[in-house]
Amino acid sequence: MHLSQIAPSLFASLGLADTSDQIQCGPSPVGRELLFLVDGLGADAVAKYASYIPTLSSLIRHGAVKTSFPSTTATSLATLTTGVNPGEHGMLGYTVQVPRSGGRILNSLKWDERVDPFIWQPVSTLFERAVAQNINVTHVAAKRYEDTGFTRAVFRGAKYRGANAHADLITETIAALKETPAFVYLYVNDLDVAGHSDGVGSDQWLAALSGIDQLVATLLQKLPRQTRLWLTGDHGMINVGEKIVIGQGNNLAENIATIAGEPRARHLYLSDGASASAIADVASRWEEFLGEKASIYTREKAIAADLFGNLVSADAADRMGDVIAIAHGDLILIEAEREKQEGAMIGHHGGASDIESYVPLLTAVIS
Repeated sequence: MHLSQIAPSLFASLGLADTSDQIQCGPSPVGRELLFLVDGLGADAVAKYASYIPTLSSLIRHGAVKTSFPSTTATSLATLTTGVNPGEHGMLGYTVQVPRSGGRILNSLKWDERVDPFIWQPVSTLFERAVAQNINVTHVAAKRYEDTGFTRAVFRGAKYRGANAHADLITETIAALKETPAFVYLYVNDLDVAGHSDGVGSDQWLAALSGIDQLVATLLQKLPRQTRLWLTGDHGMINVGEKIVIGQGNNLAENIATIAGEPRARHLYLSDGASASAIADVASRWEEFLGEKASIYTREKAIAADLFGNLVSADAADRMGDVIAIAHGDLILIEAEREKQEGAMIGHHGGASDIESYVPLLTAVIS
């Protein structure tokens, strides 16, 4: 299964036209579907740390789901809510260069008021399509996300119910499920935050994981009967081992004007108008230095390899790095100007490893 197939299938179960059941979920029991996304929950973690999550472990395992590349929140959530790959929705990473901006970088999660989210991400969301067909769609997440450019780009169409504490998230979720047909998207990022700061498997991460399990246990007790719960993630996470700072003790920064992406998946931009040979030289230099530690693509090779999906819009191609570097193993590629921030993080994602790229899909029908 692929992350792009989940929401179309759930909406198909609620009767949304022009969608199909791609994950064999079947019809909705009573027209109440809850999709709970746990930021940073990889499929491997569910198996490895099963003893810490008795409630999650009791759910039905509908299968492992592959995310799009890069395995990062901005890209995965856009794929989830549009049902298409990054080459179509254009959300190509945590940060990318805004074309013809003089090197300005768009942080997809923090946004930039100079960038119109409706133009940057032009694909109609499944939320918009469902609301137009009288399906009640609600987005339940922390209050701070409500008015962001990212929310307008990726989650538009849904009614937003902001809540910060787990108890309040549950209350808002239950309220949103009252009128059927109903689709609720619930989001928490506690696990991702703990993973970045302290690492997968740390005491802080395990506490966050246990908190998620307790939240699900409460949902199972309090949700309306016959509500169907689905739980998934947007990416997994690896703990850093080797660190390379781009341009420190190496020639990796030569002829690169702008560095974007994140430490596991880098977009590298040369100056506007750089020749094909100049781009090829940078790619060759990175390949020679990193060898088997990373996969290196020029923009053209990335498109030919379907790295961002088999369809790539002109806008998406325009935003891609001239060179793209994907770290392997436990390597991270640190931007020199952000060495302190990026080097301090223990947990990372964005790459193409199975740990980063596969998330669980668990389900239960409330009895």
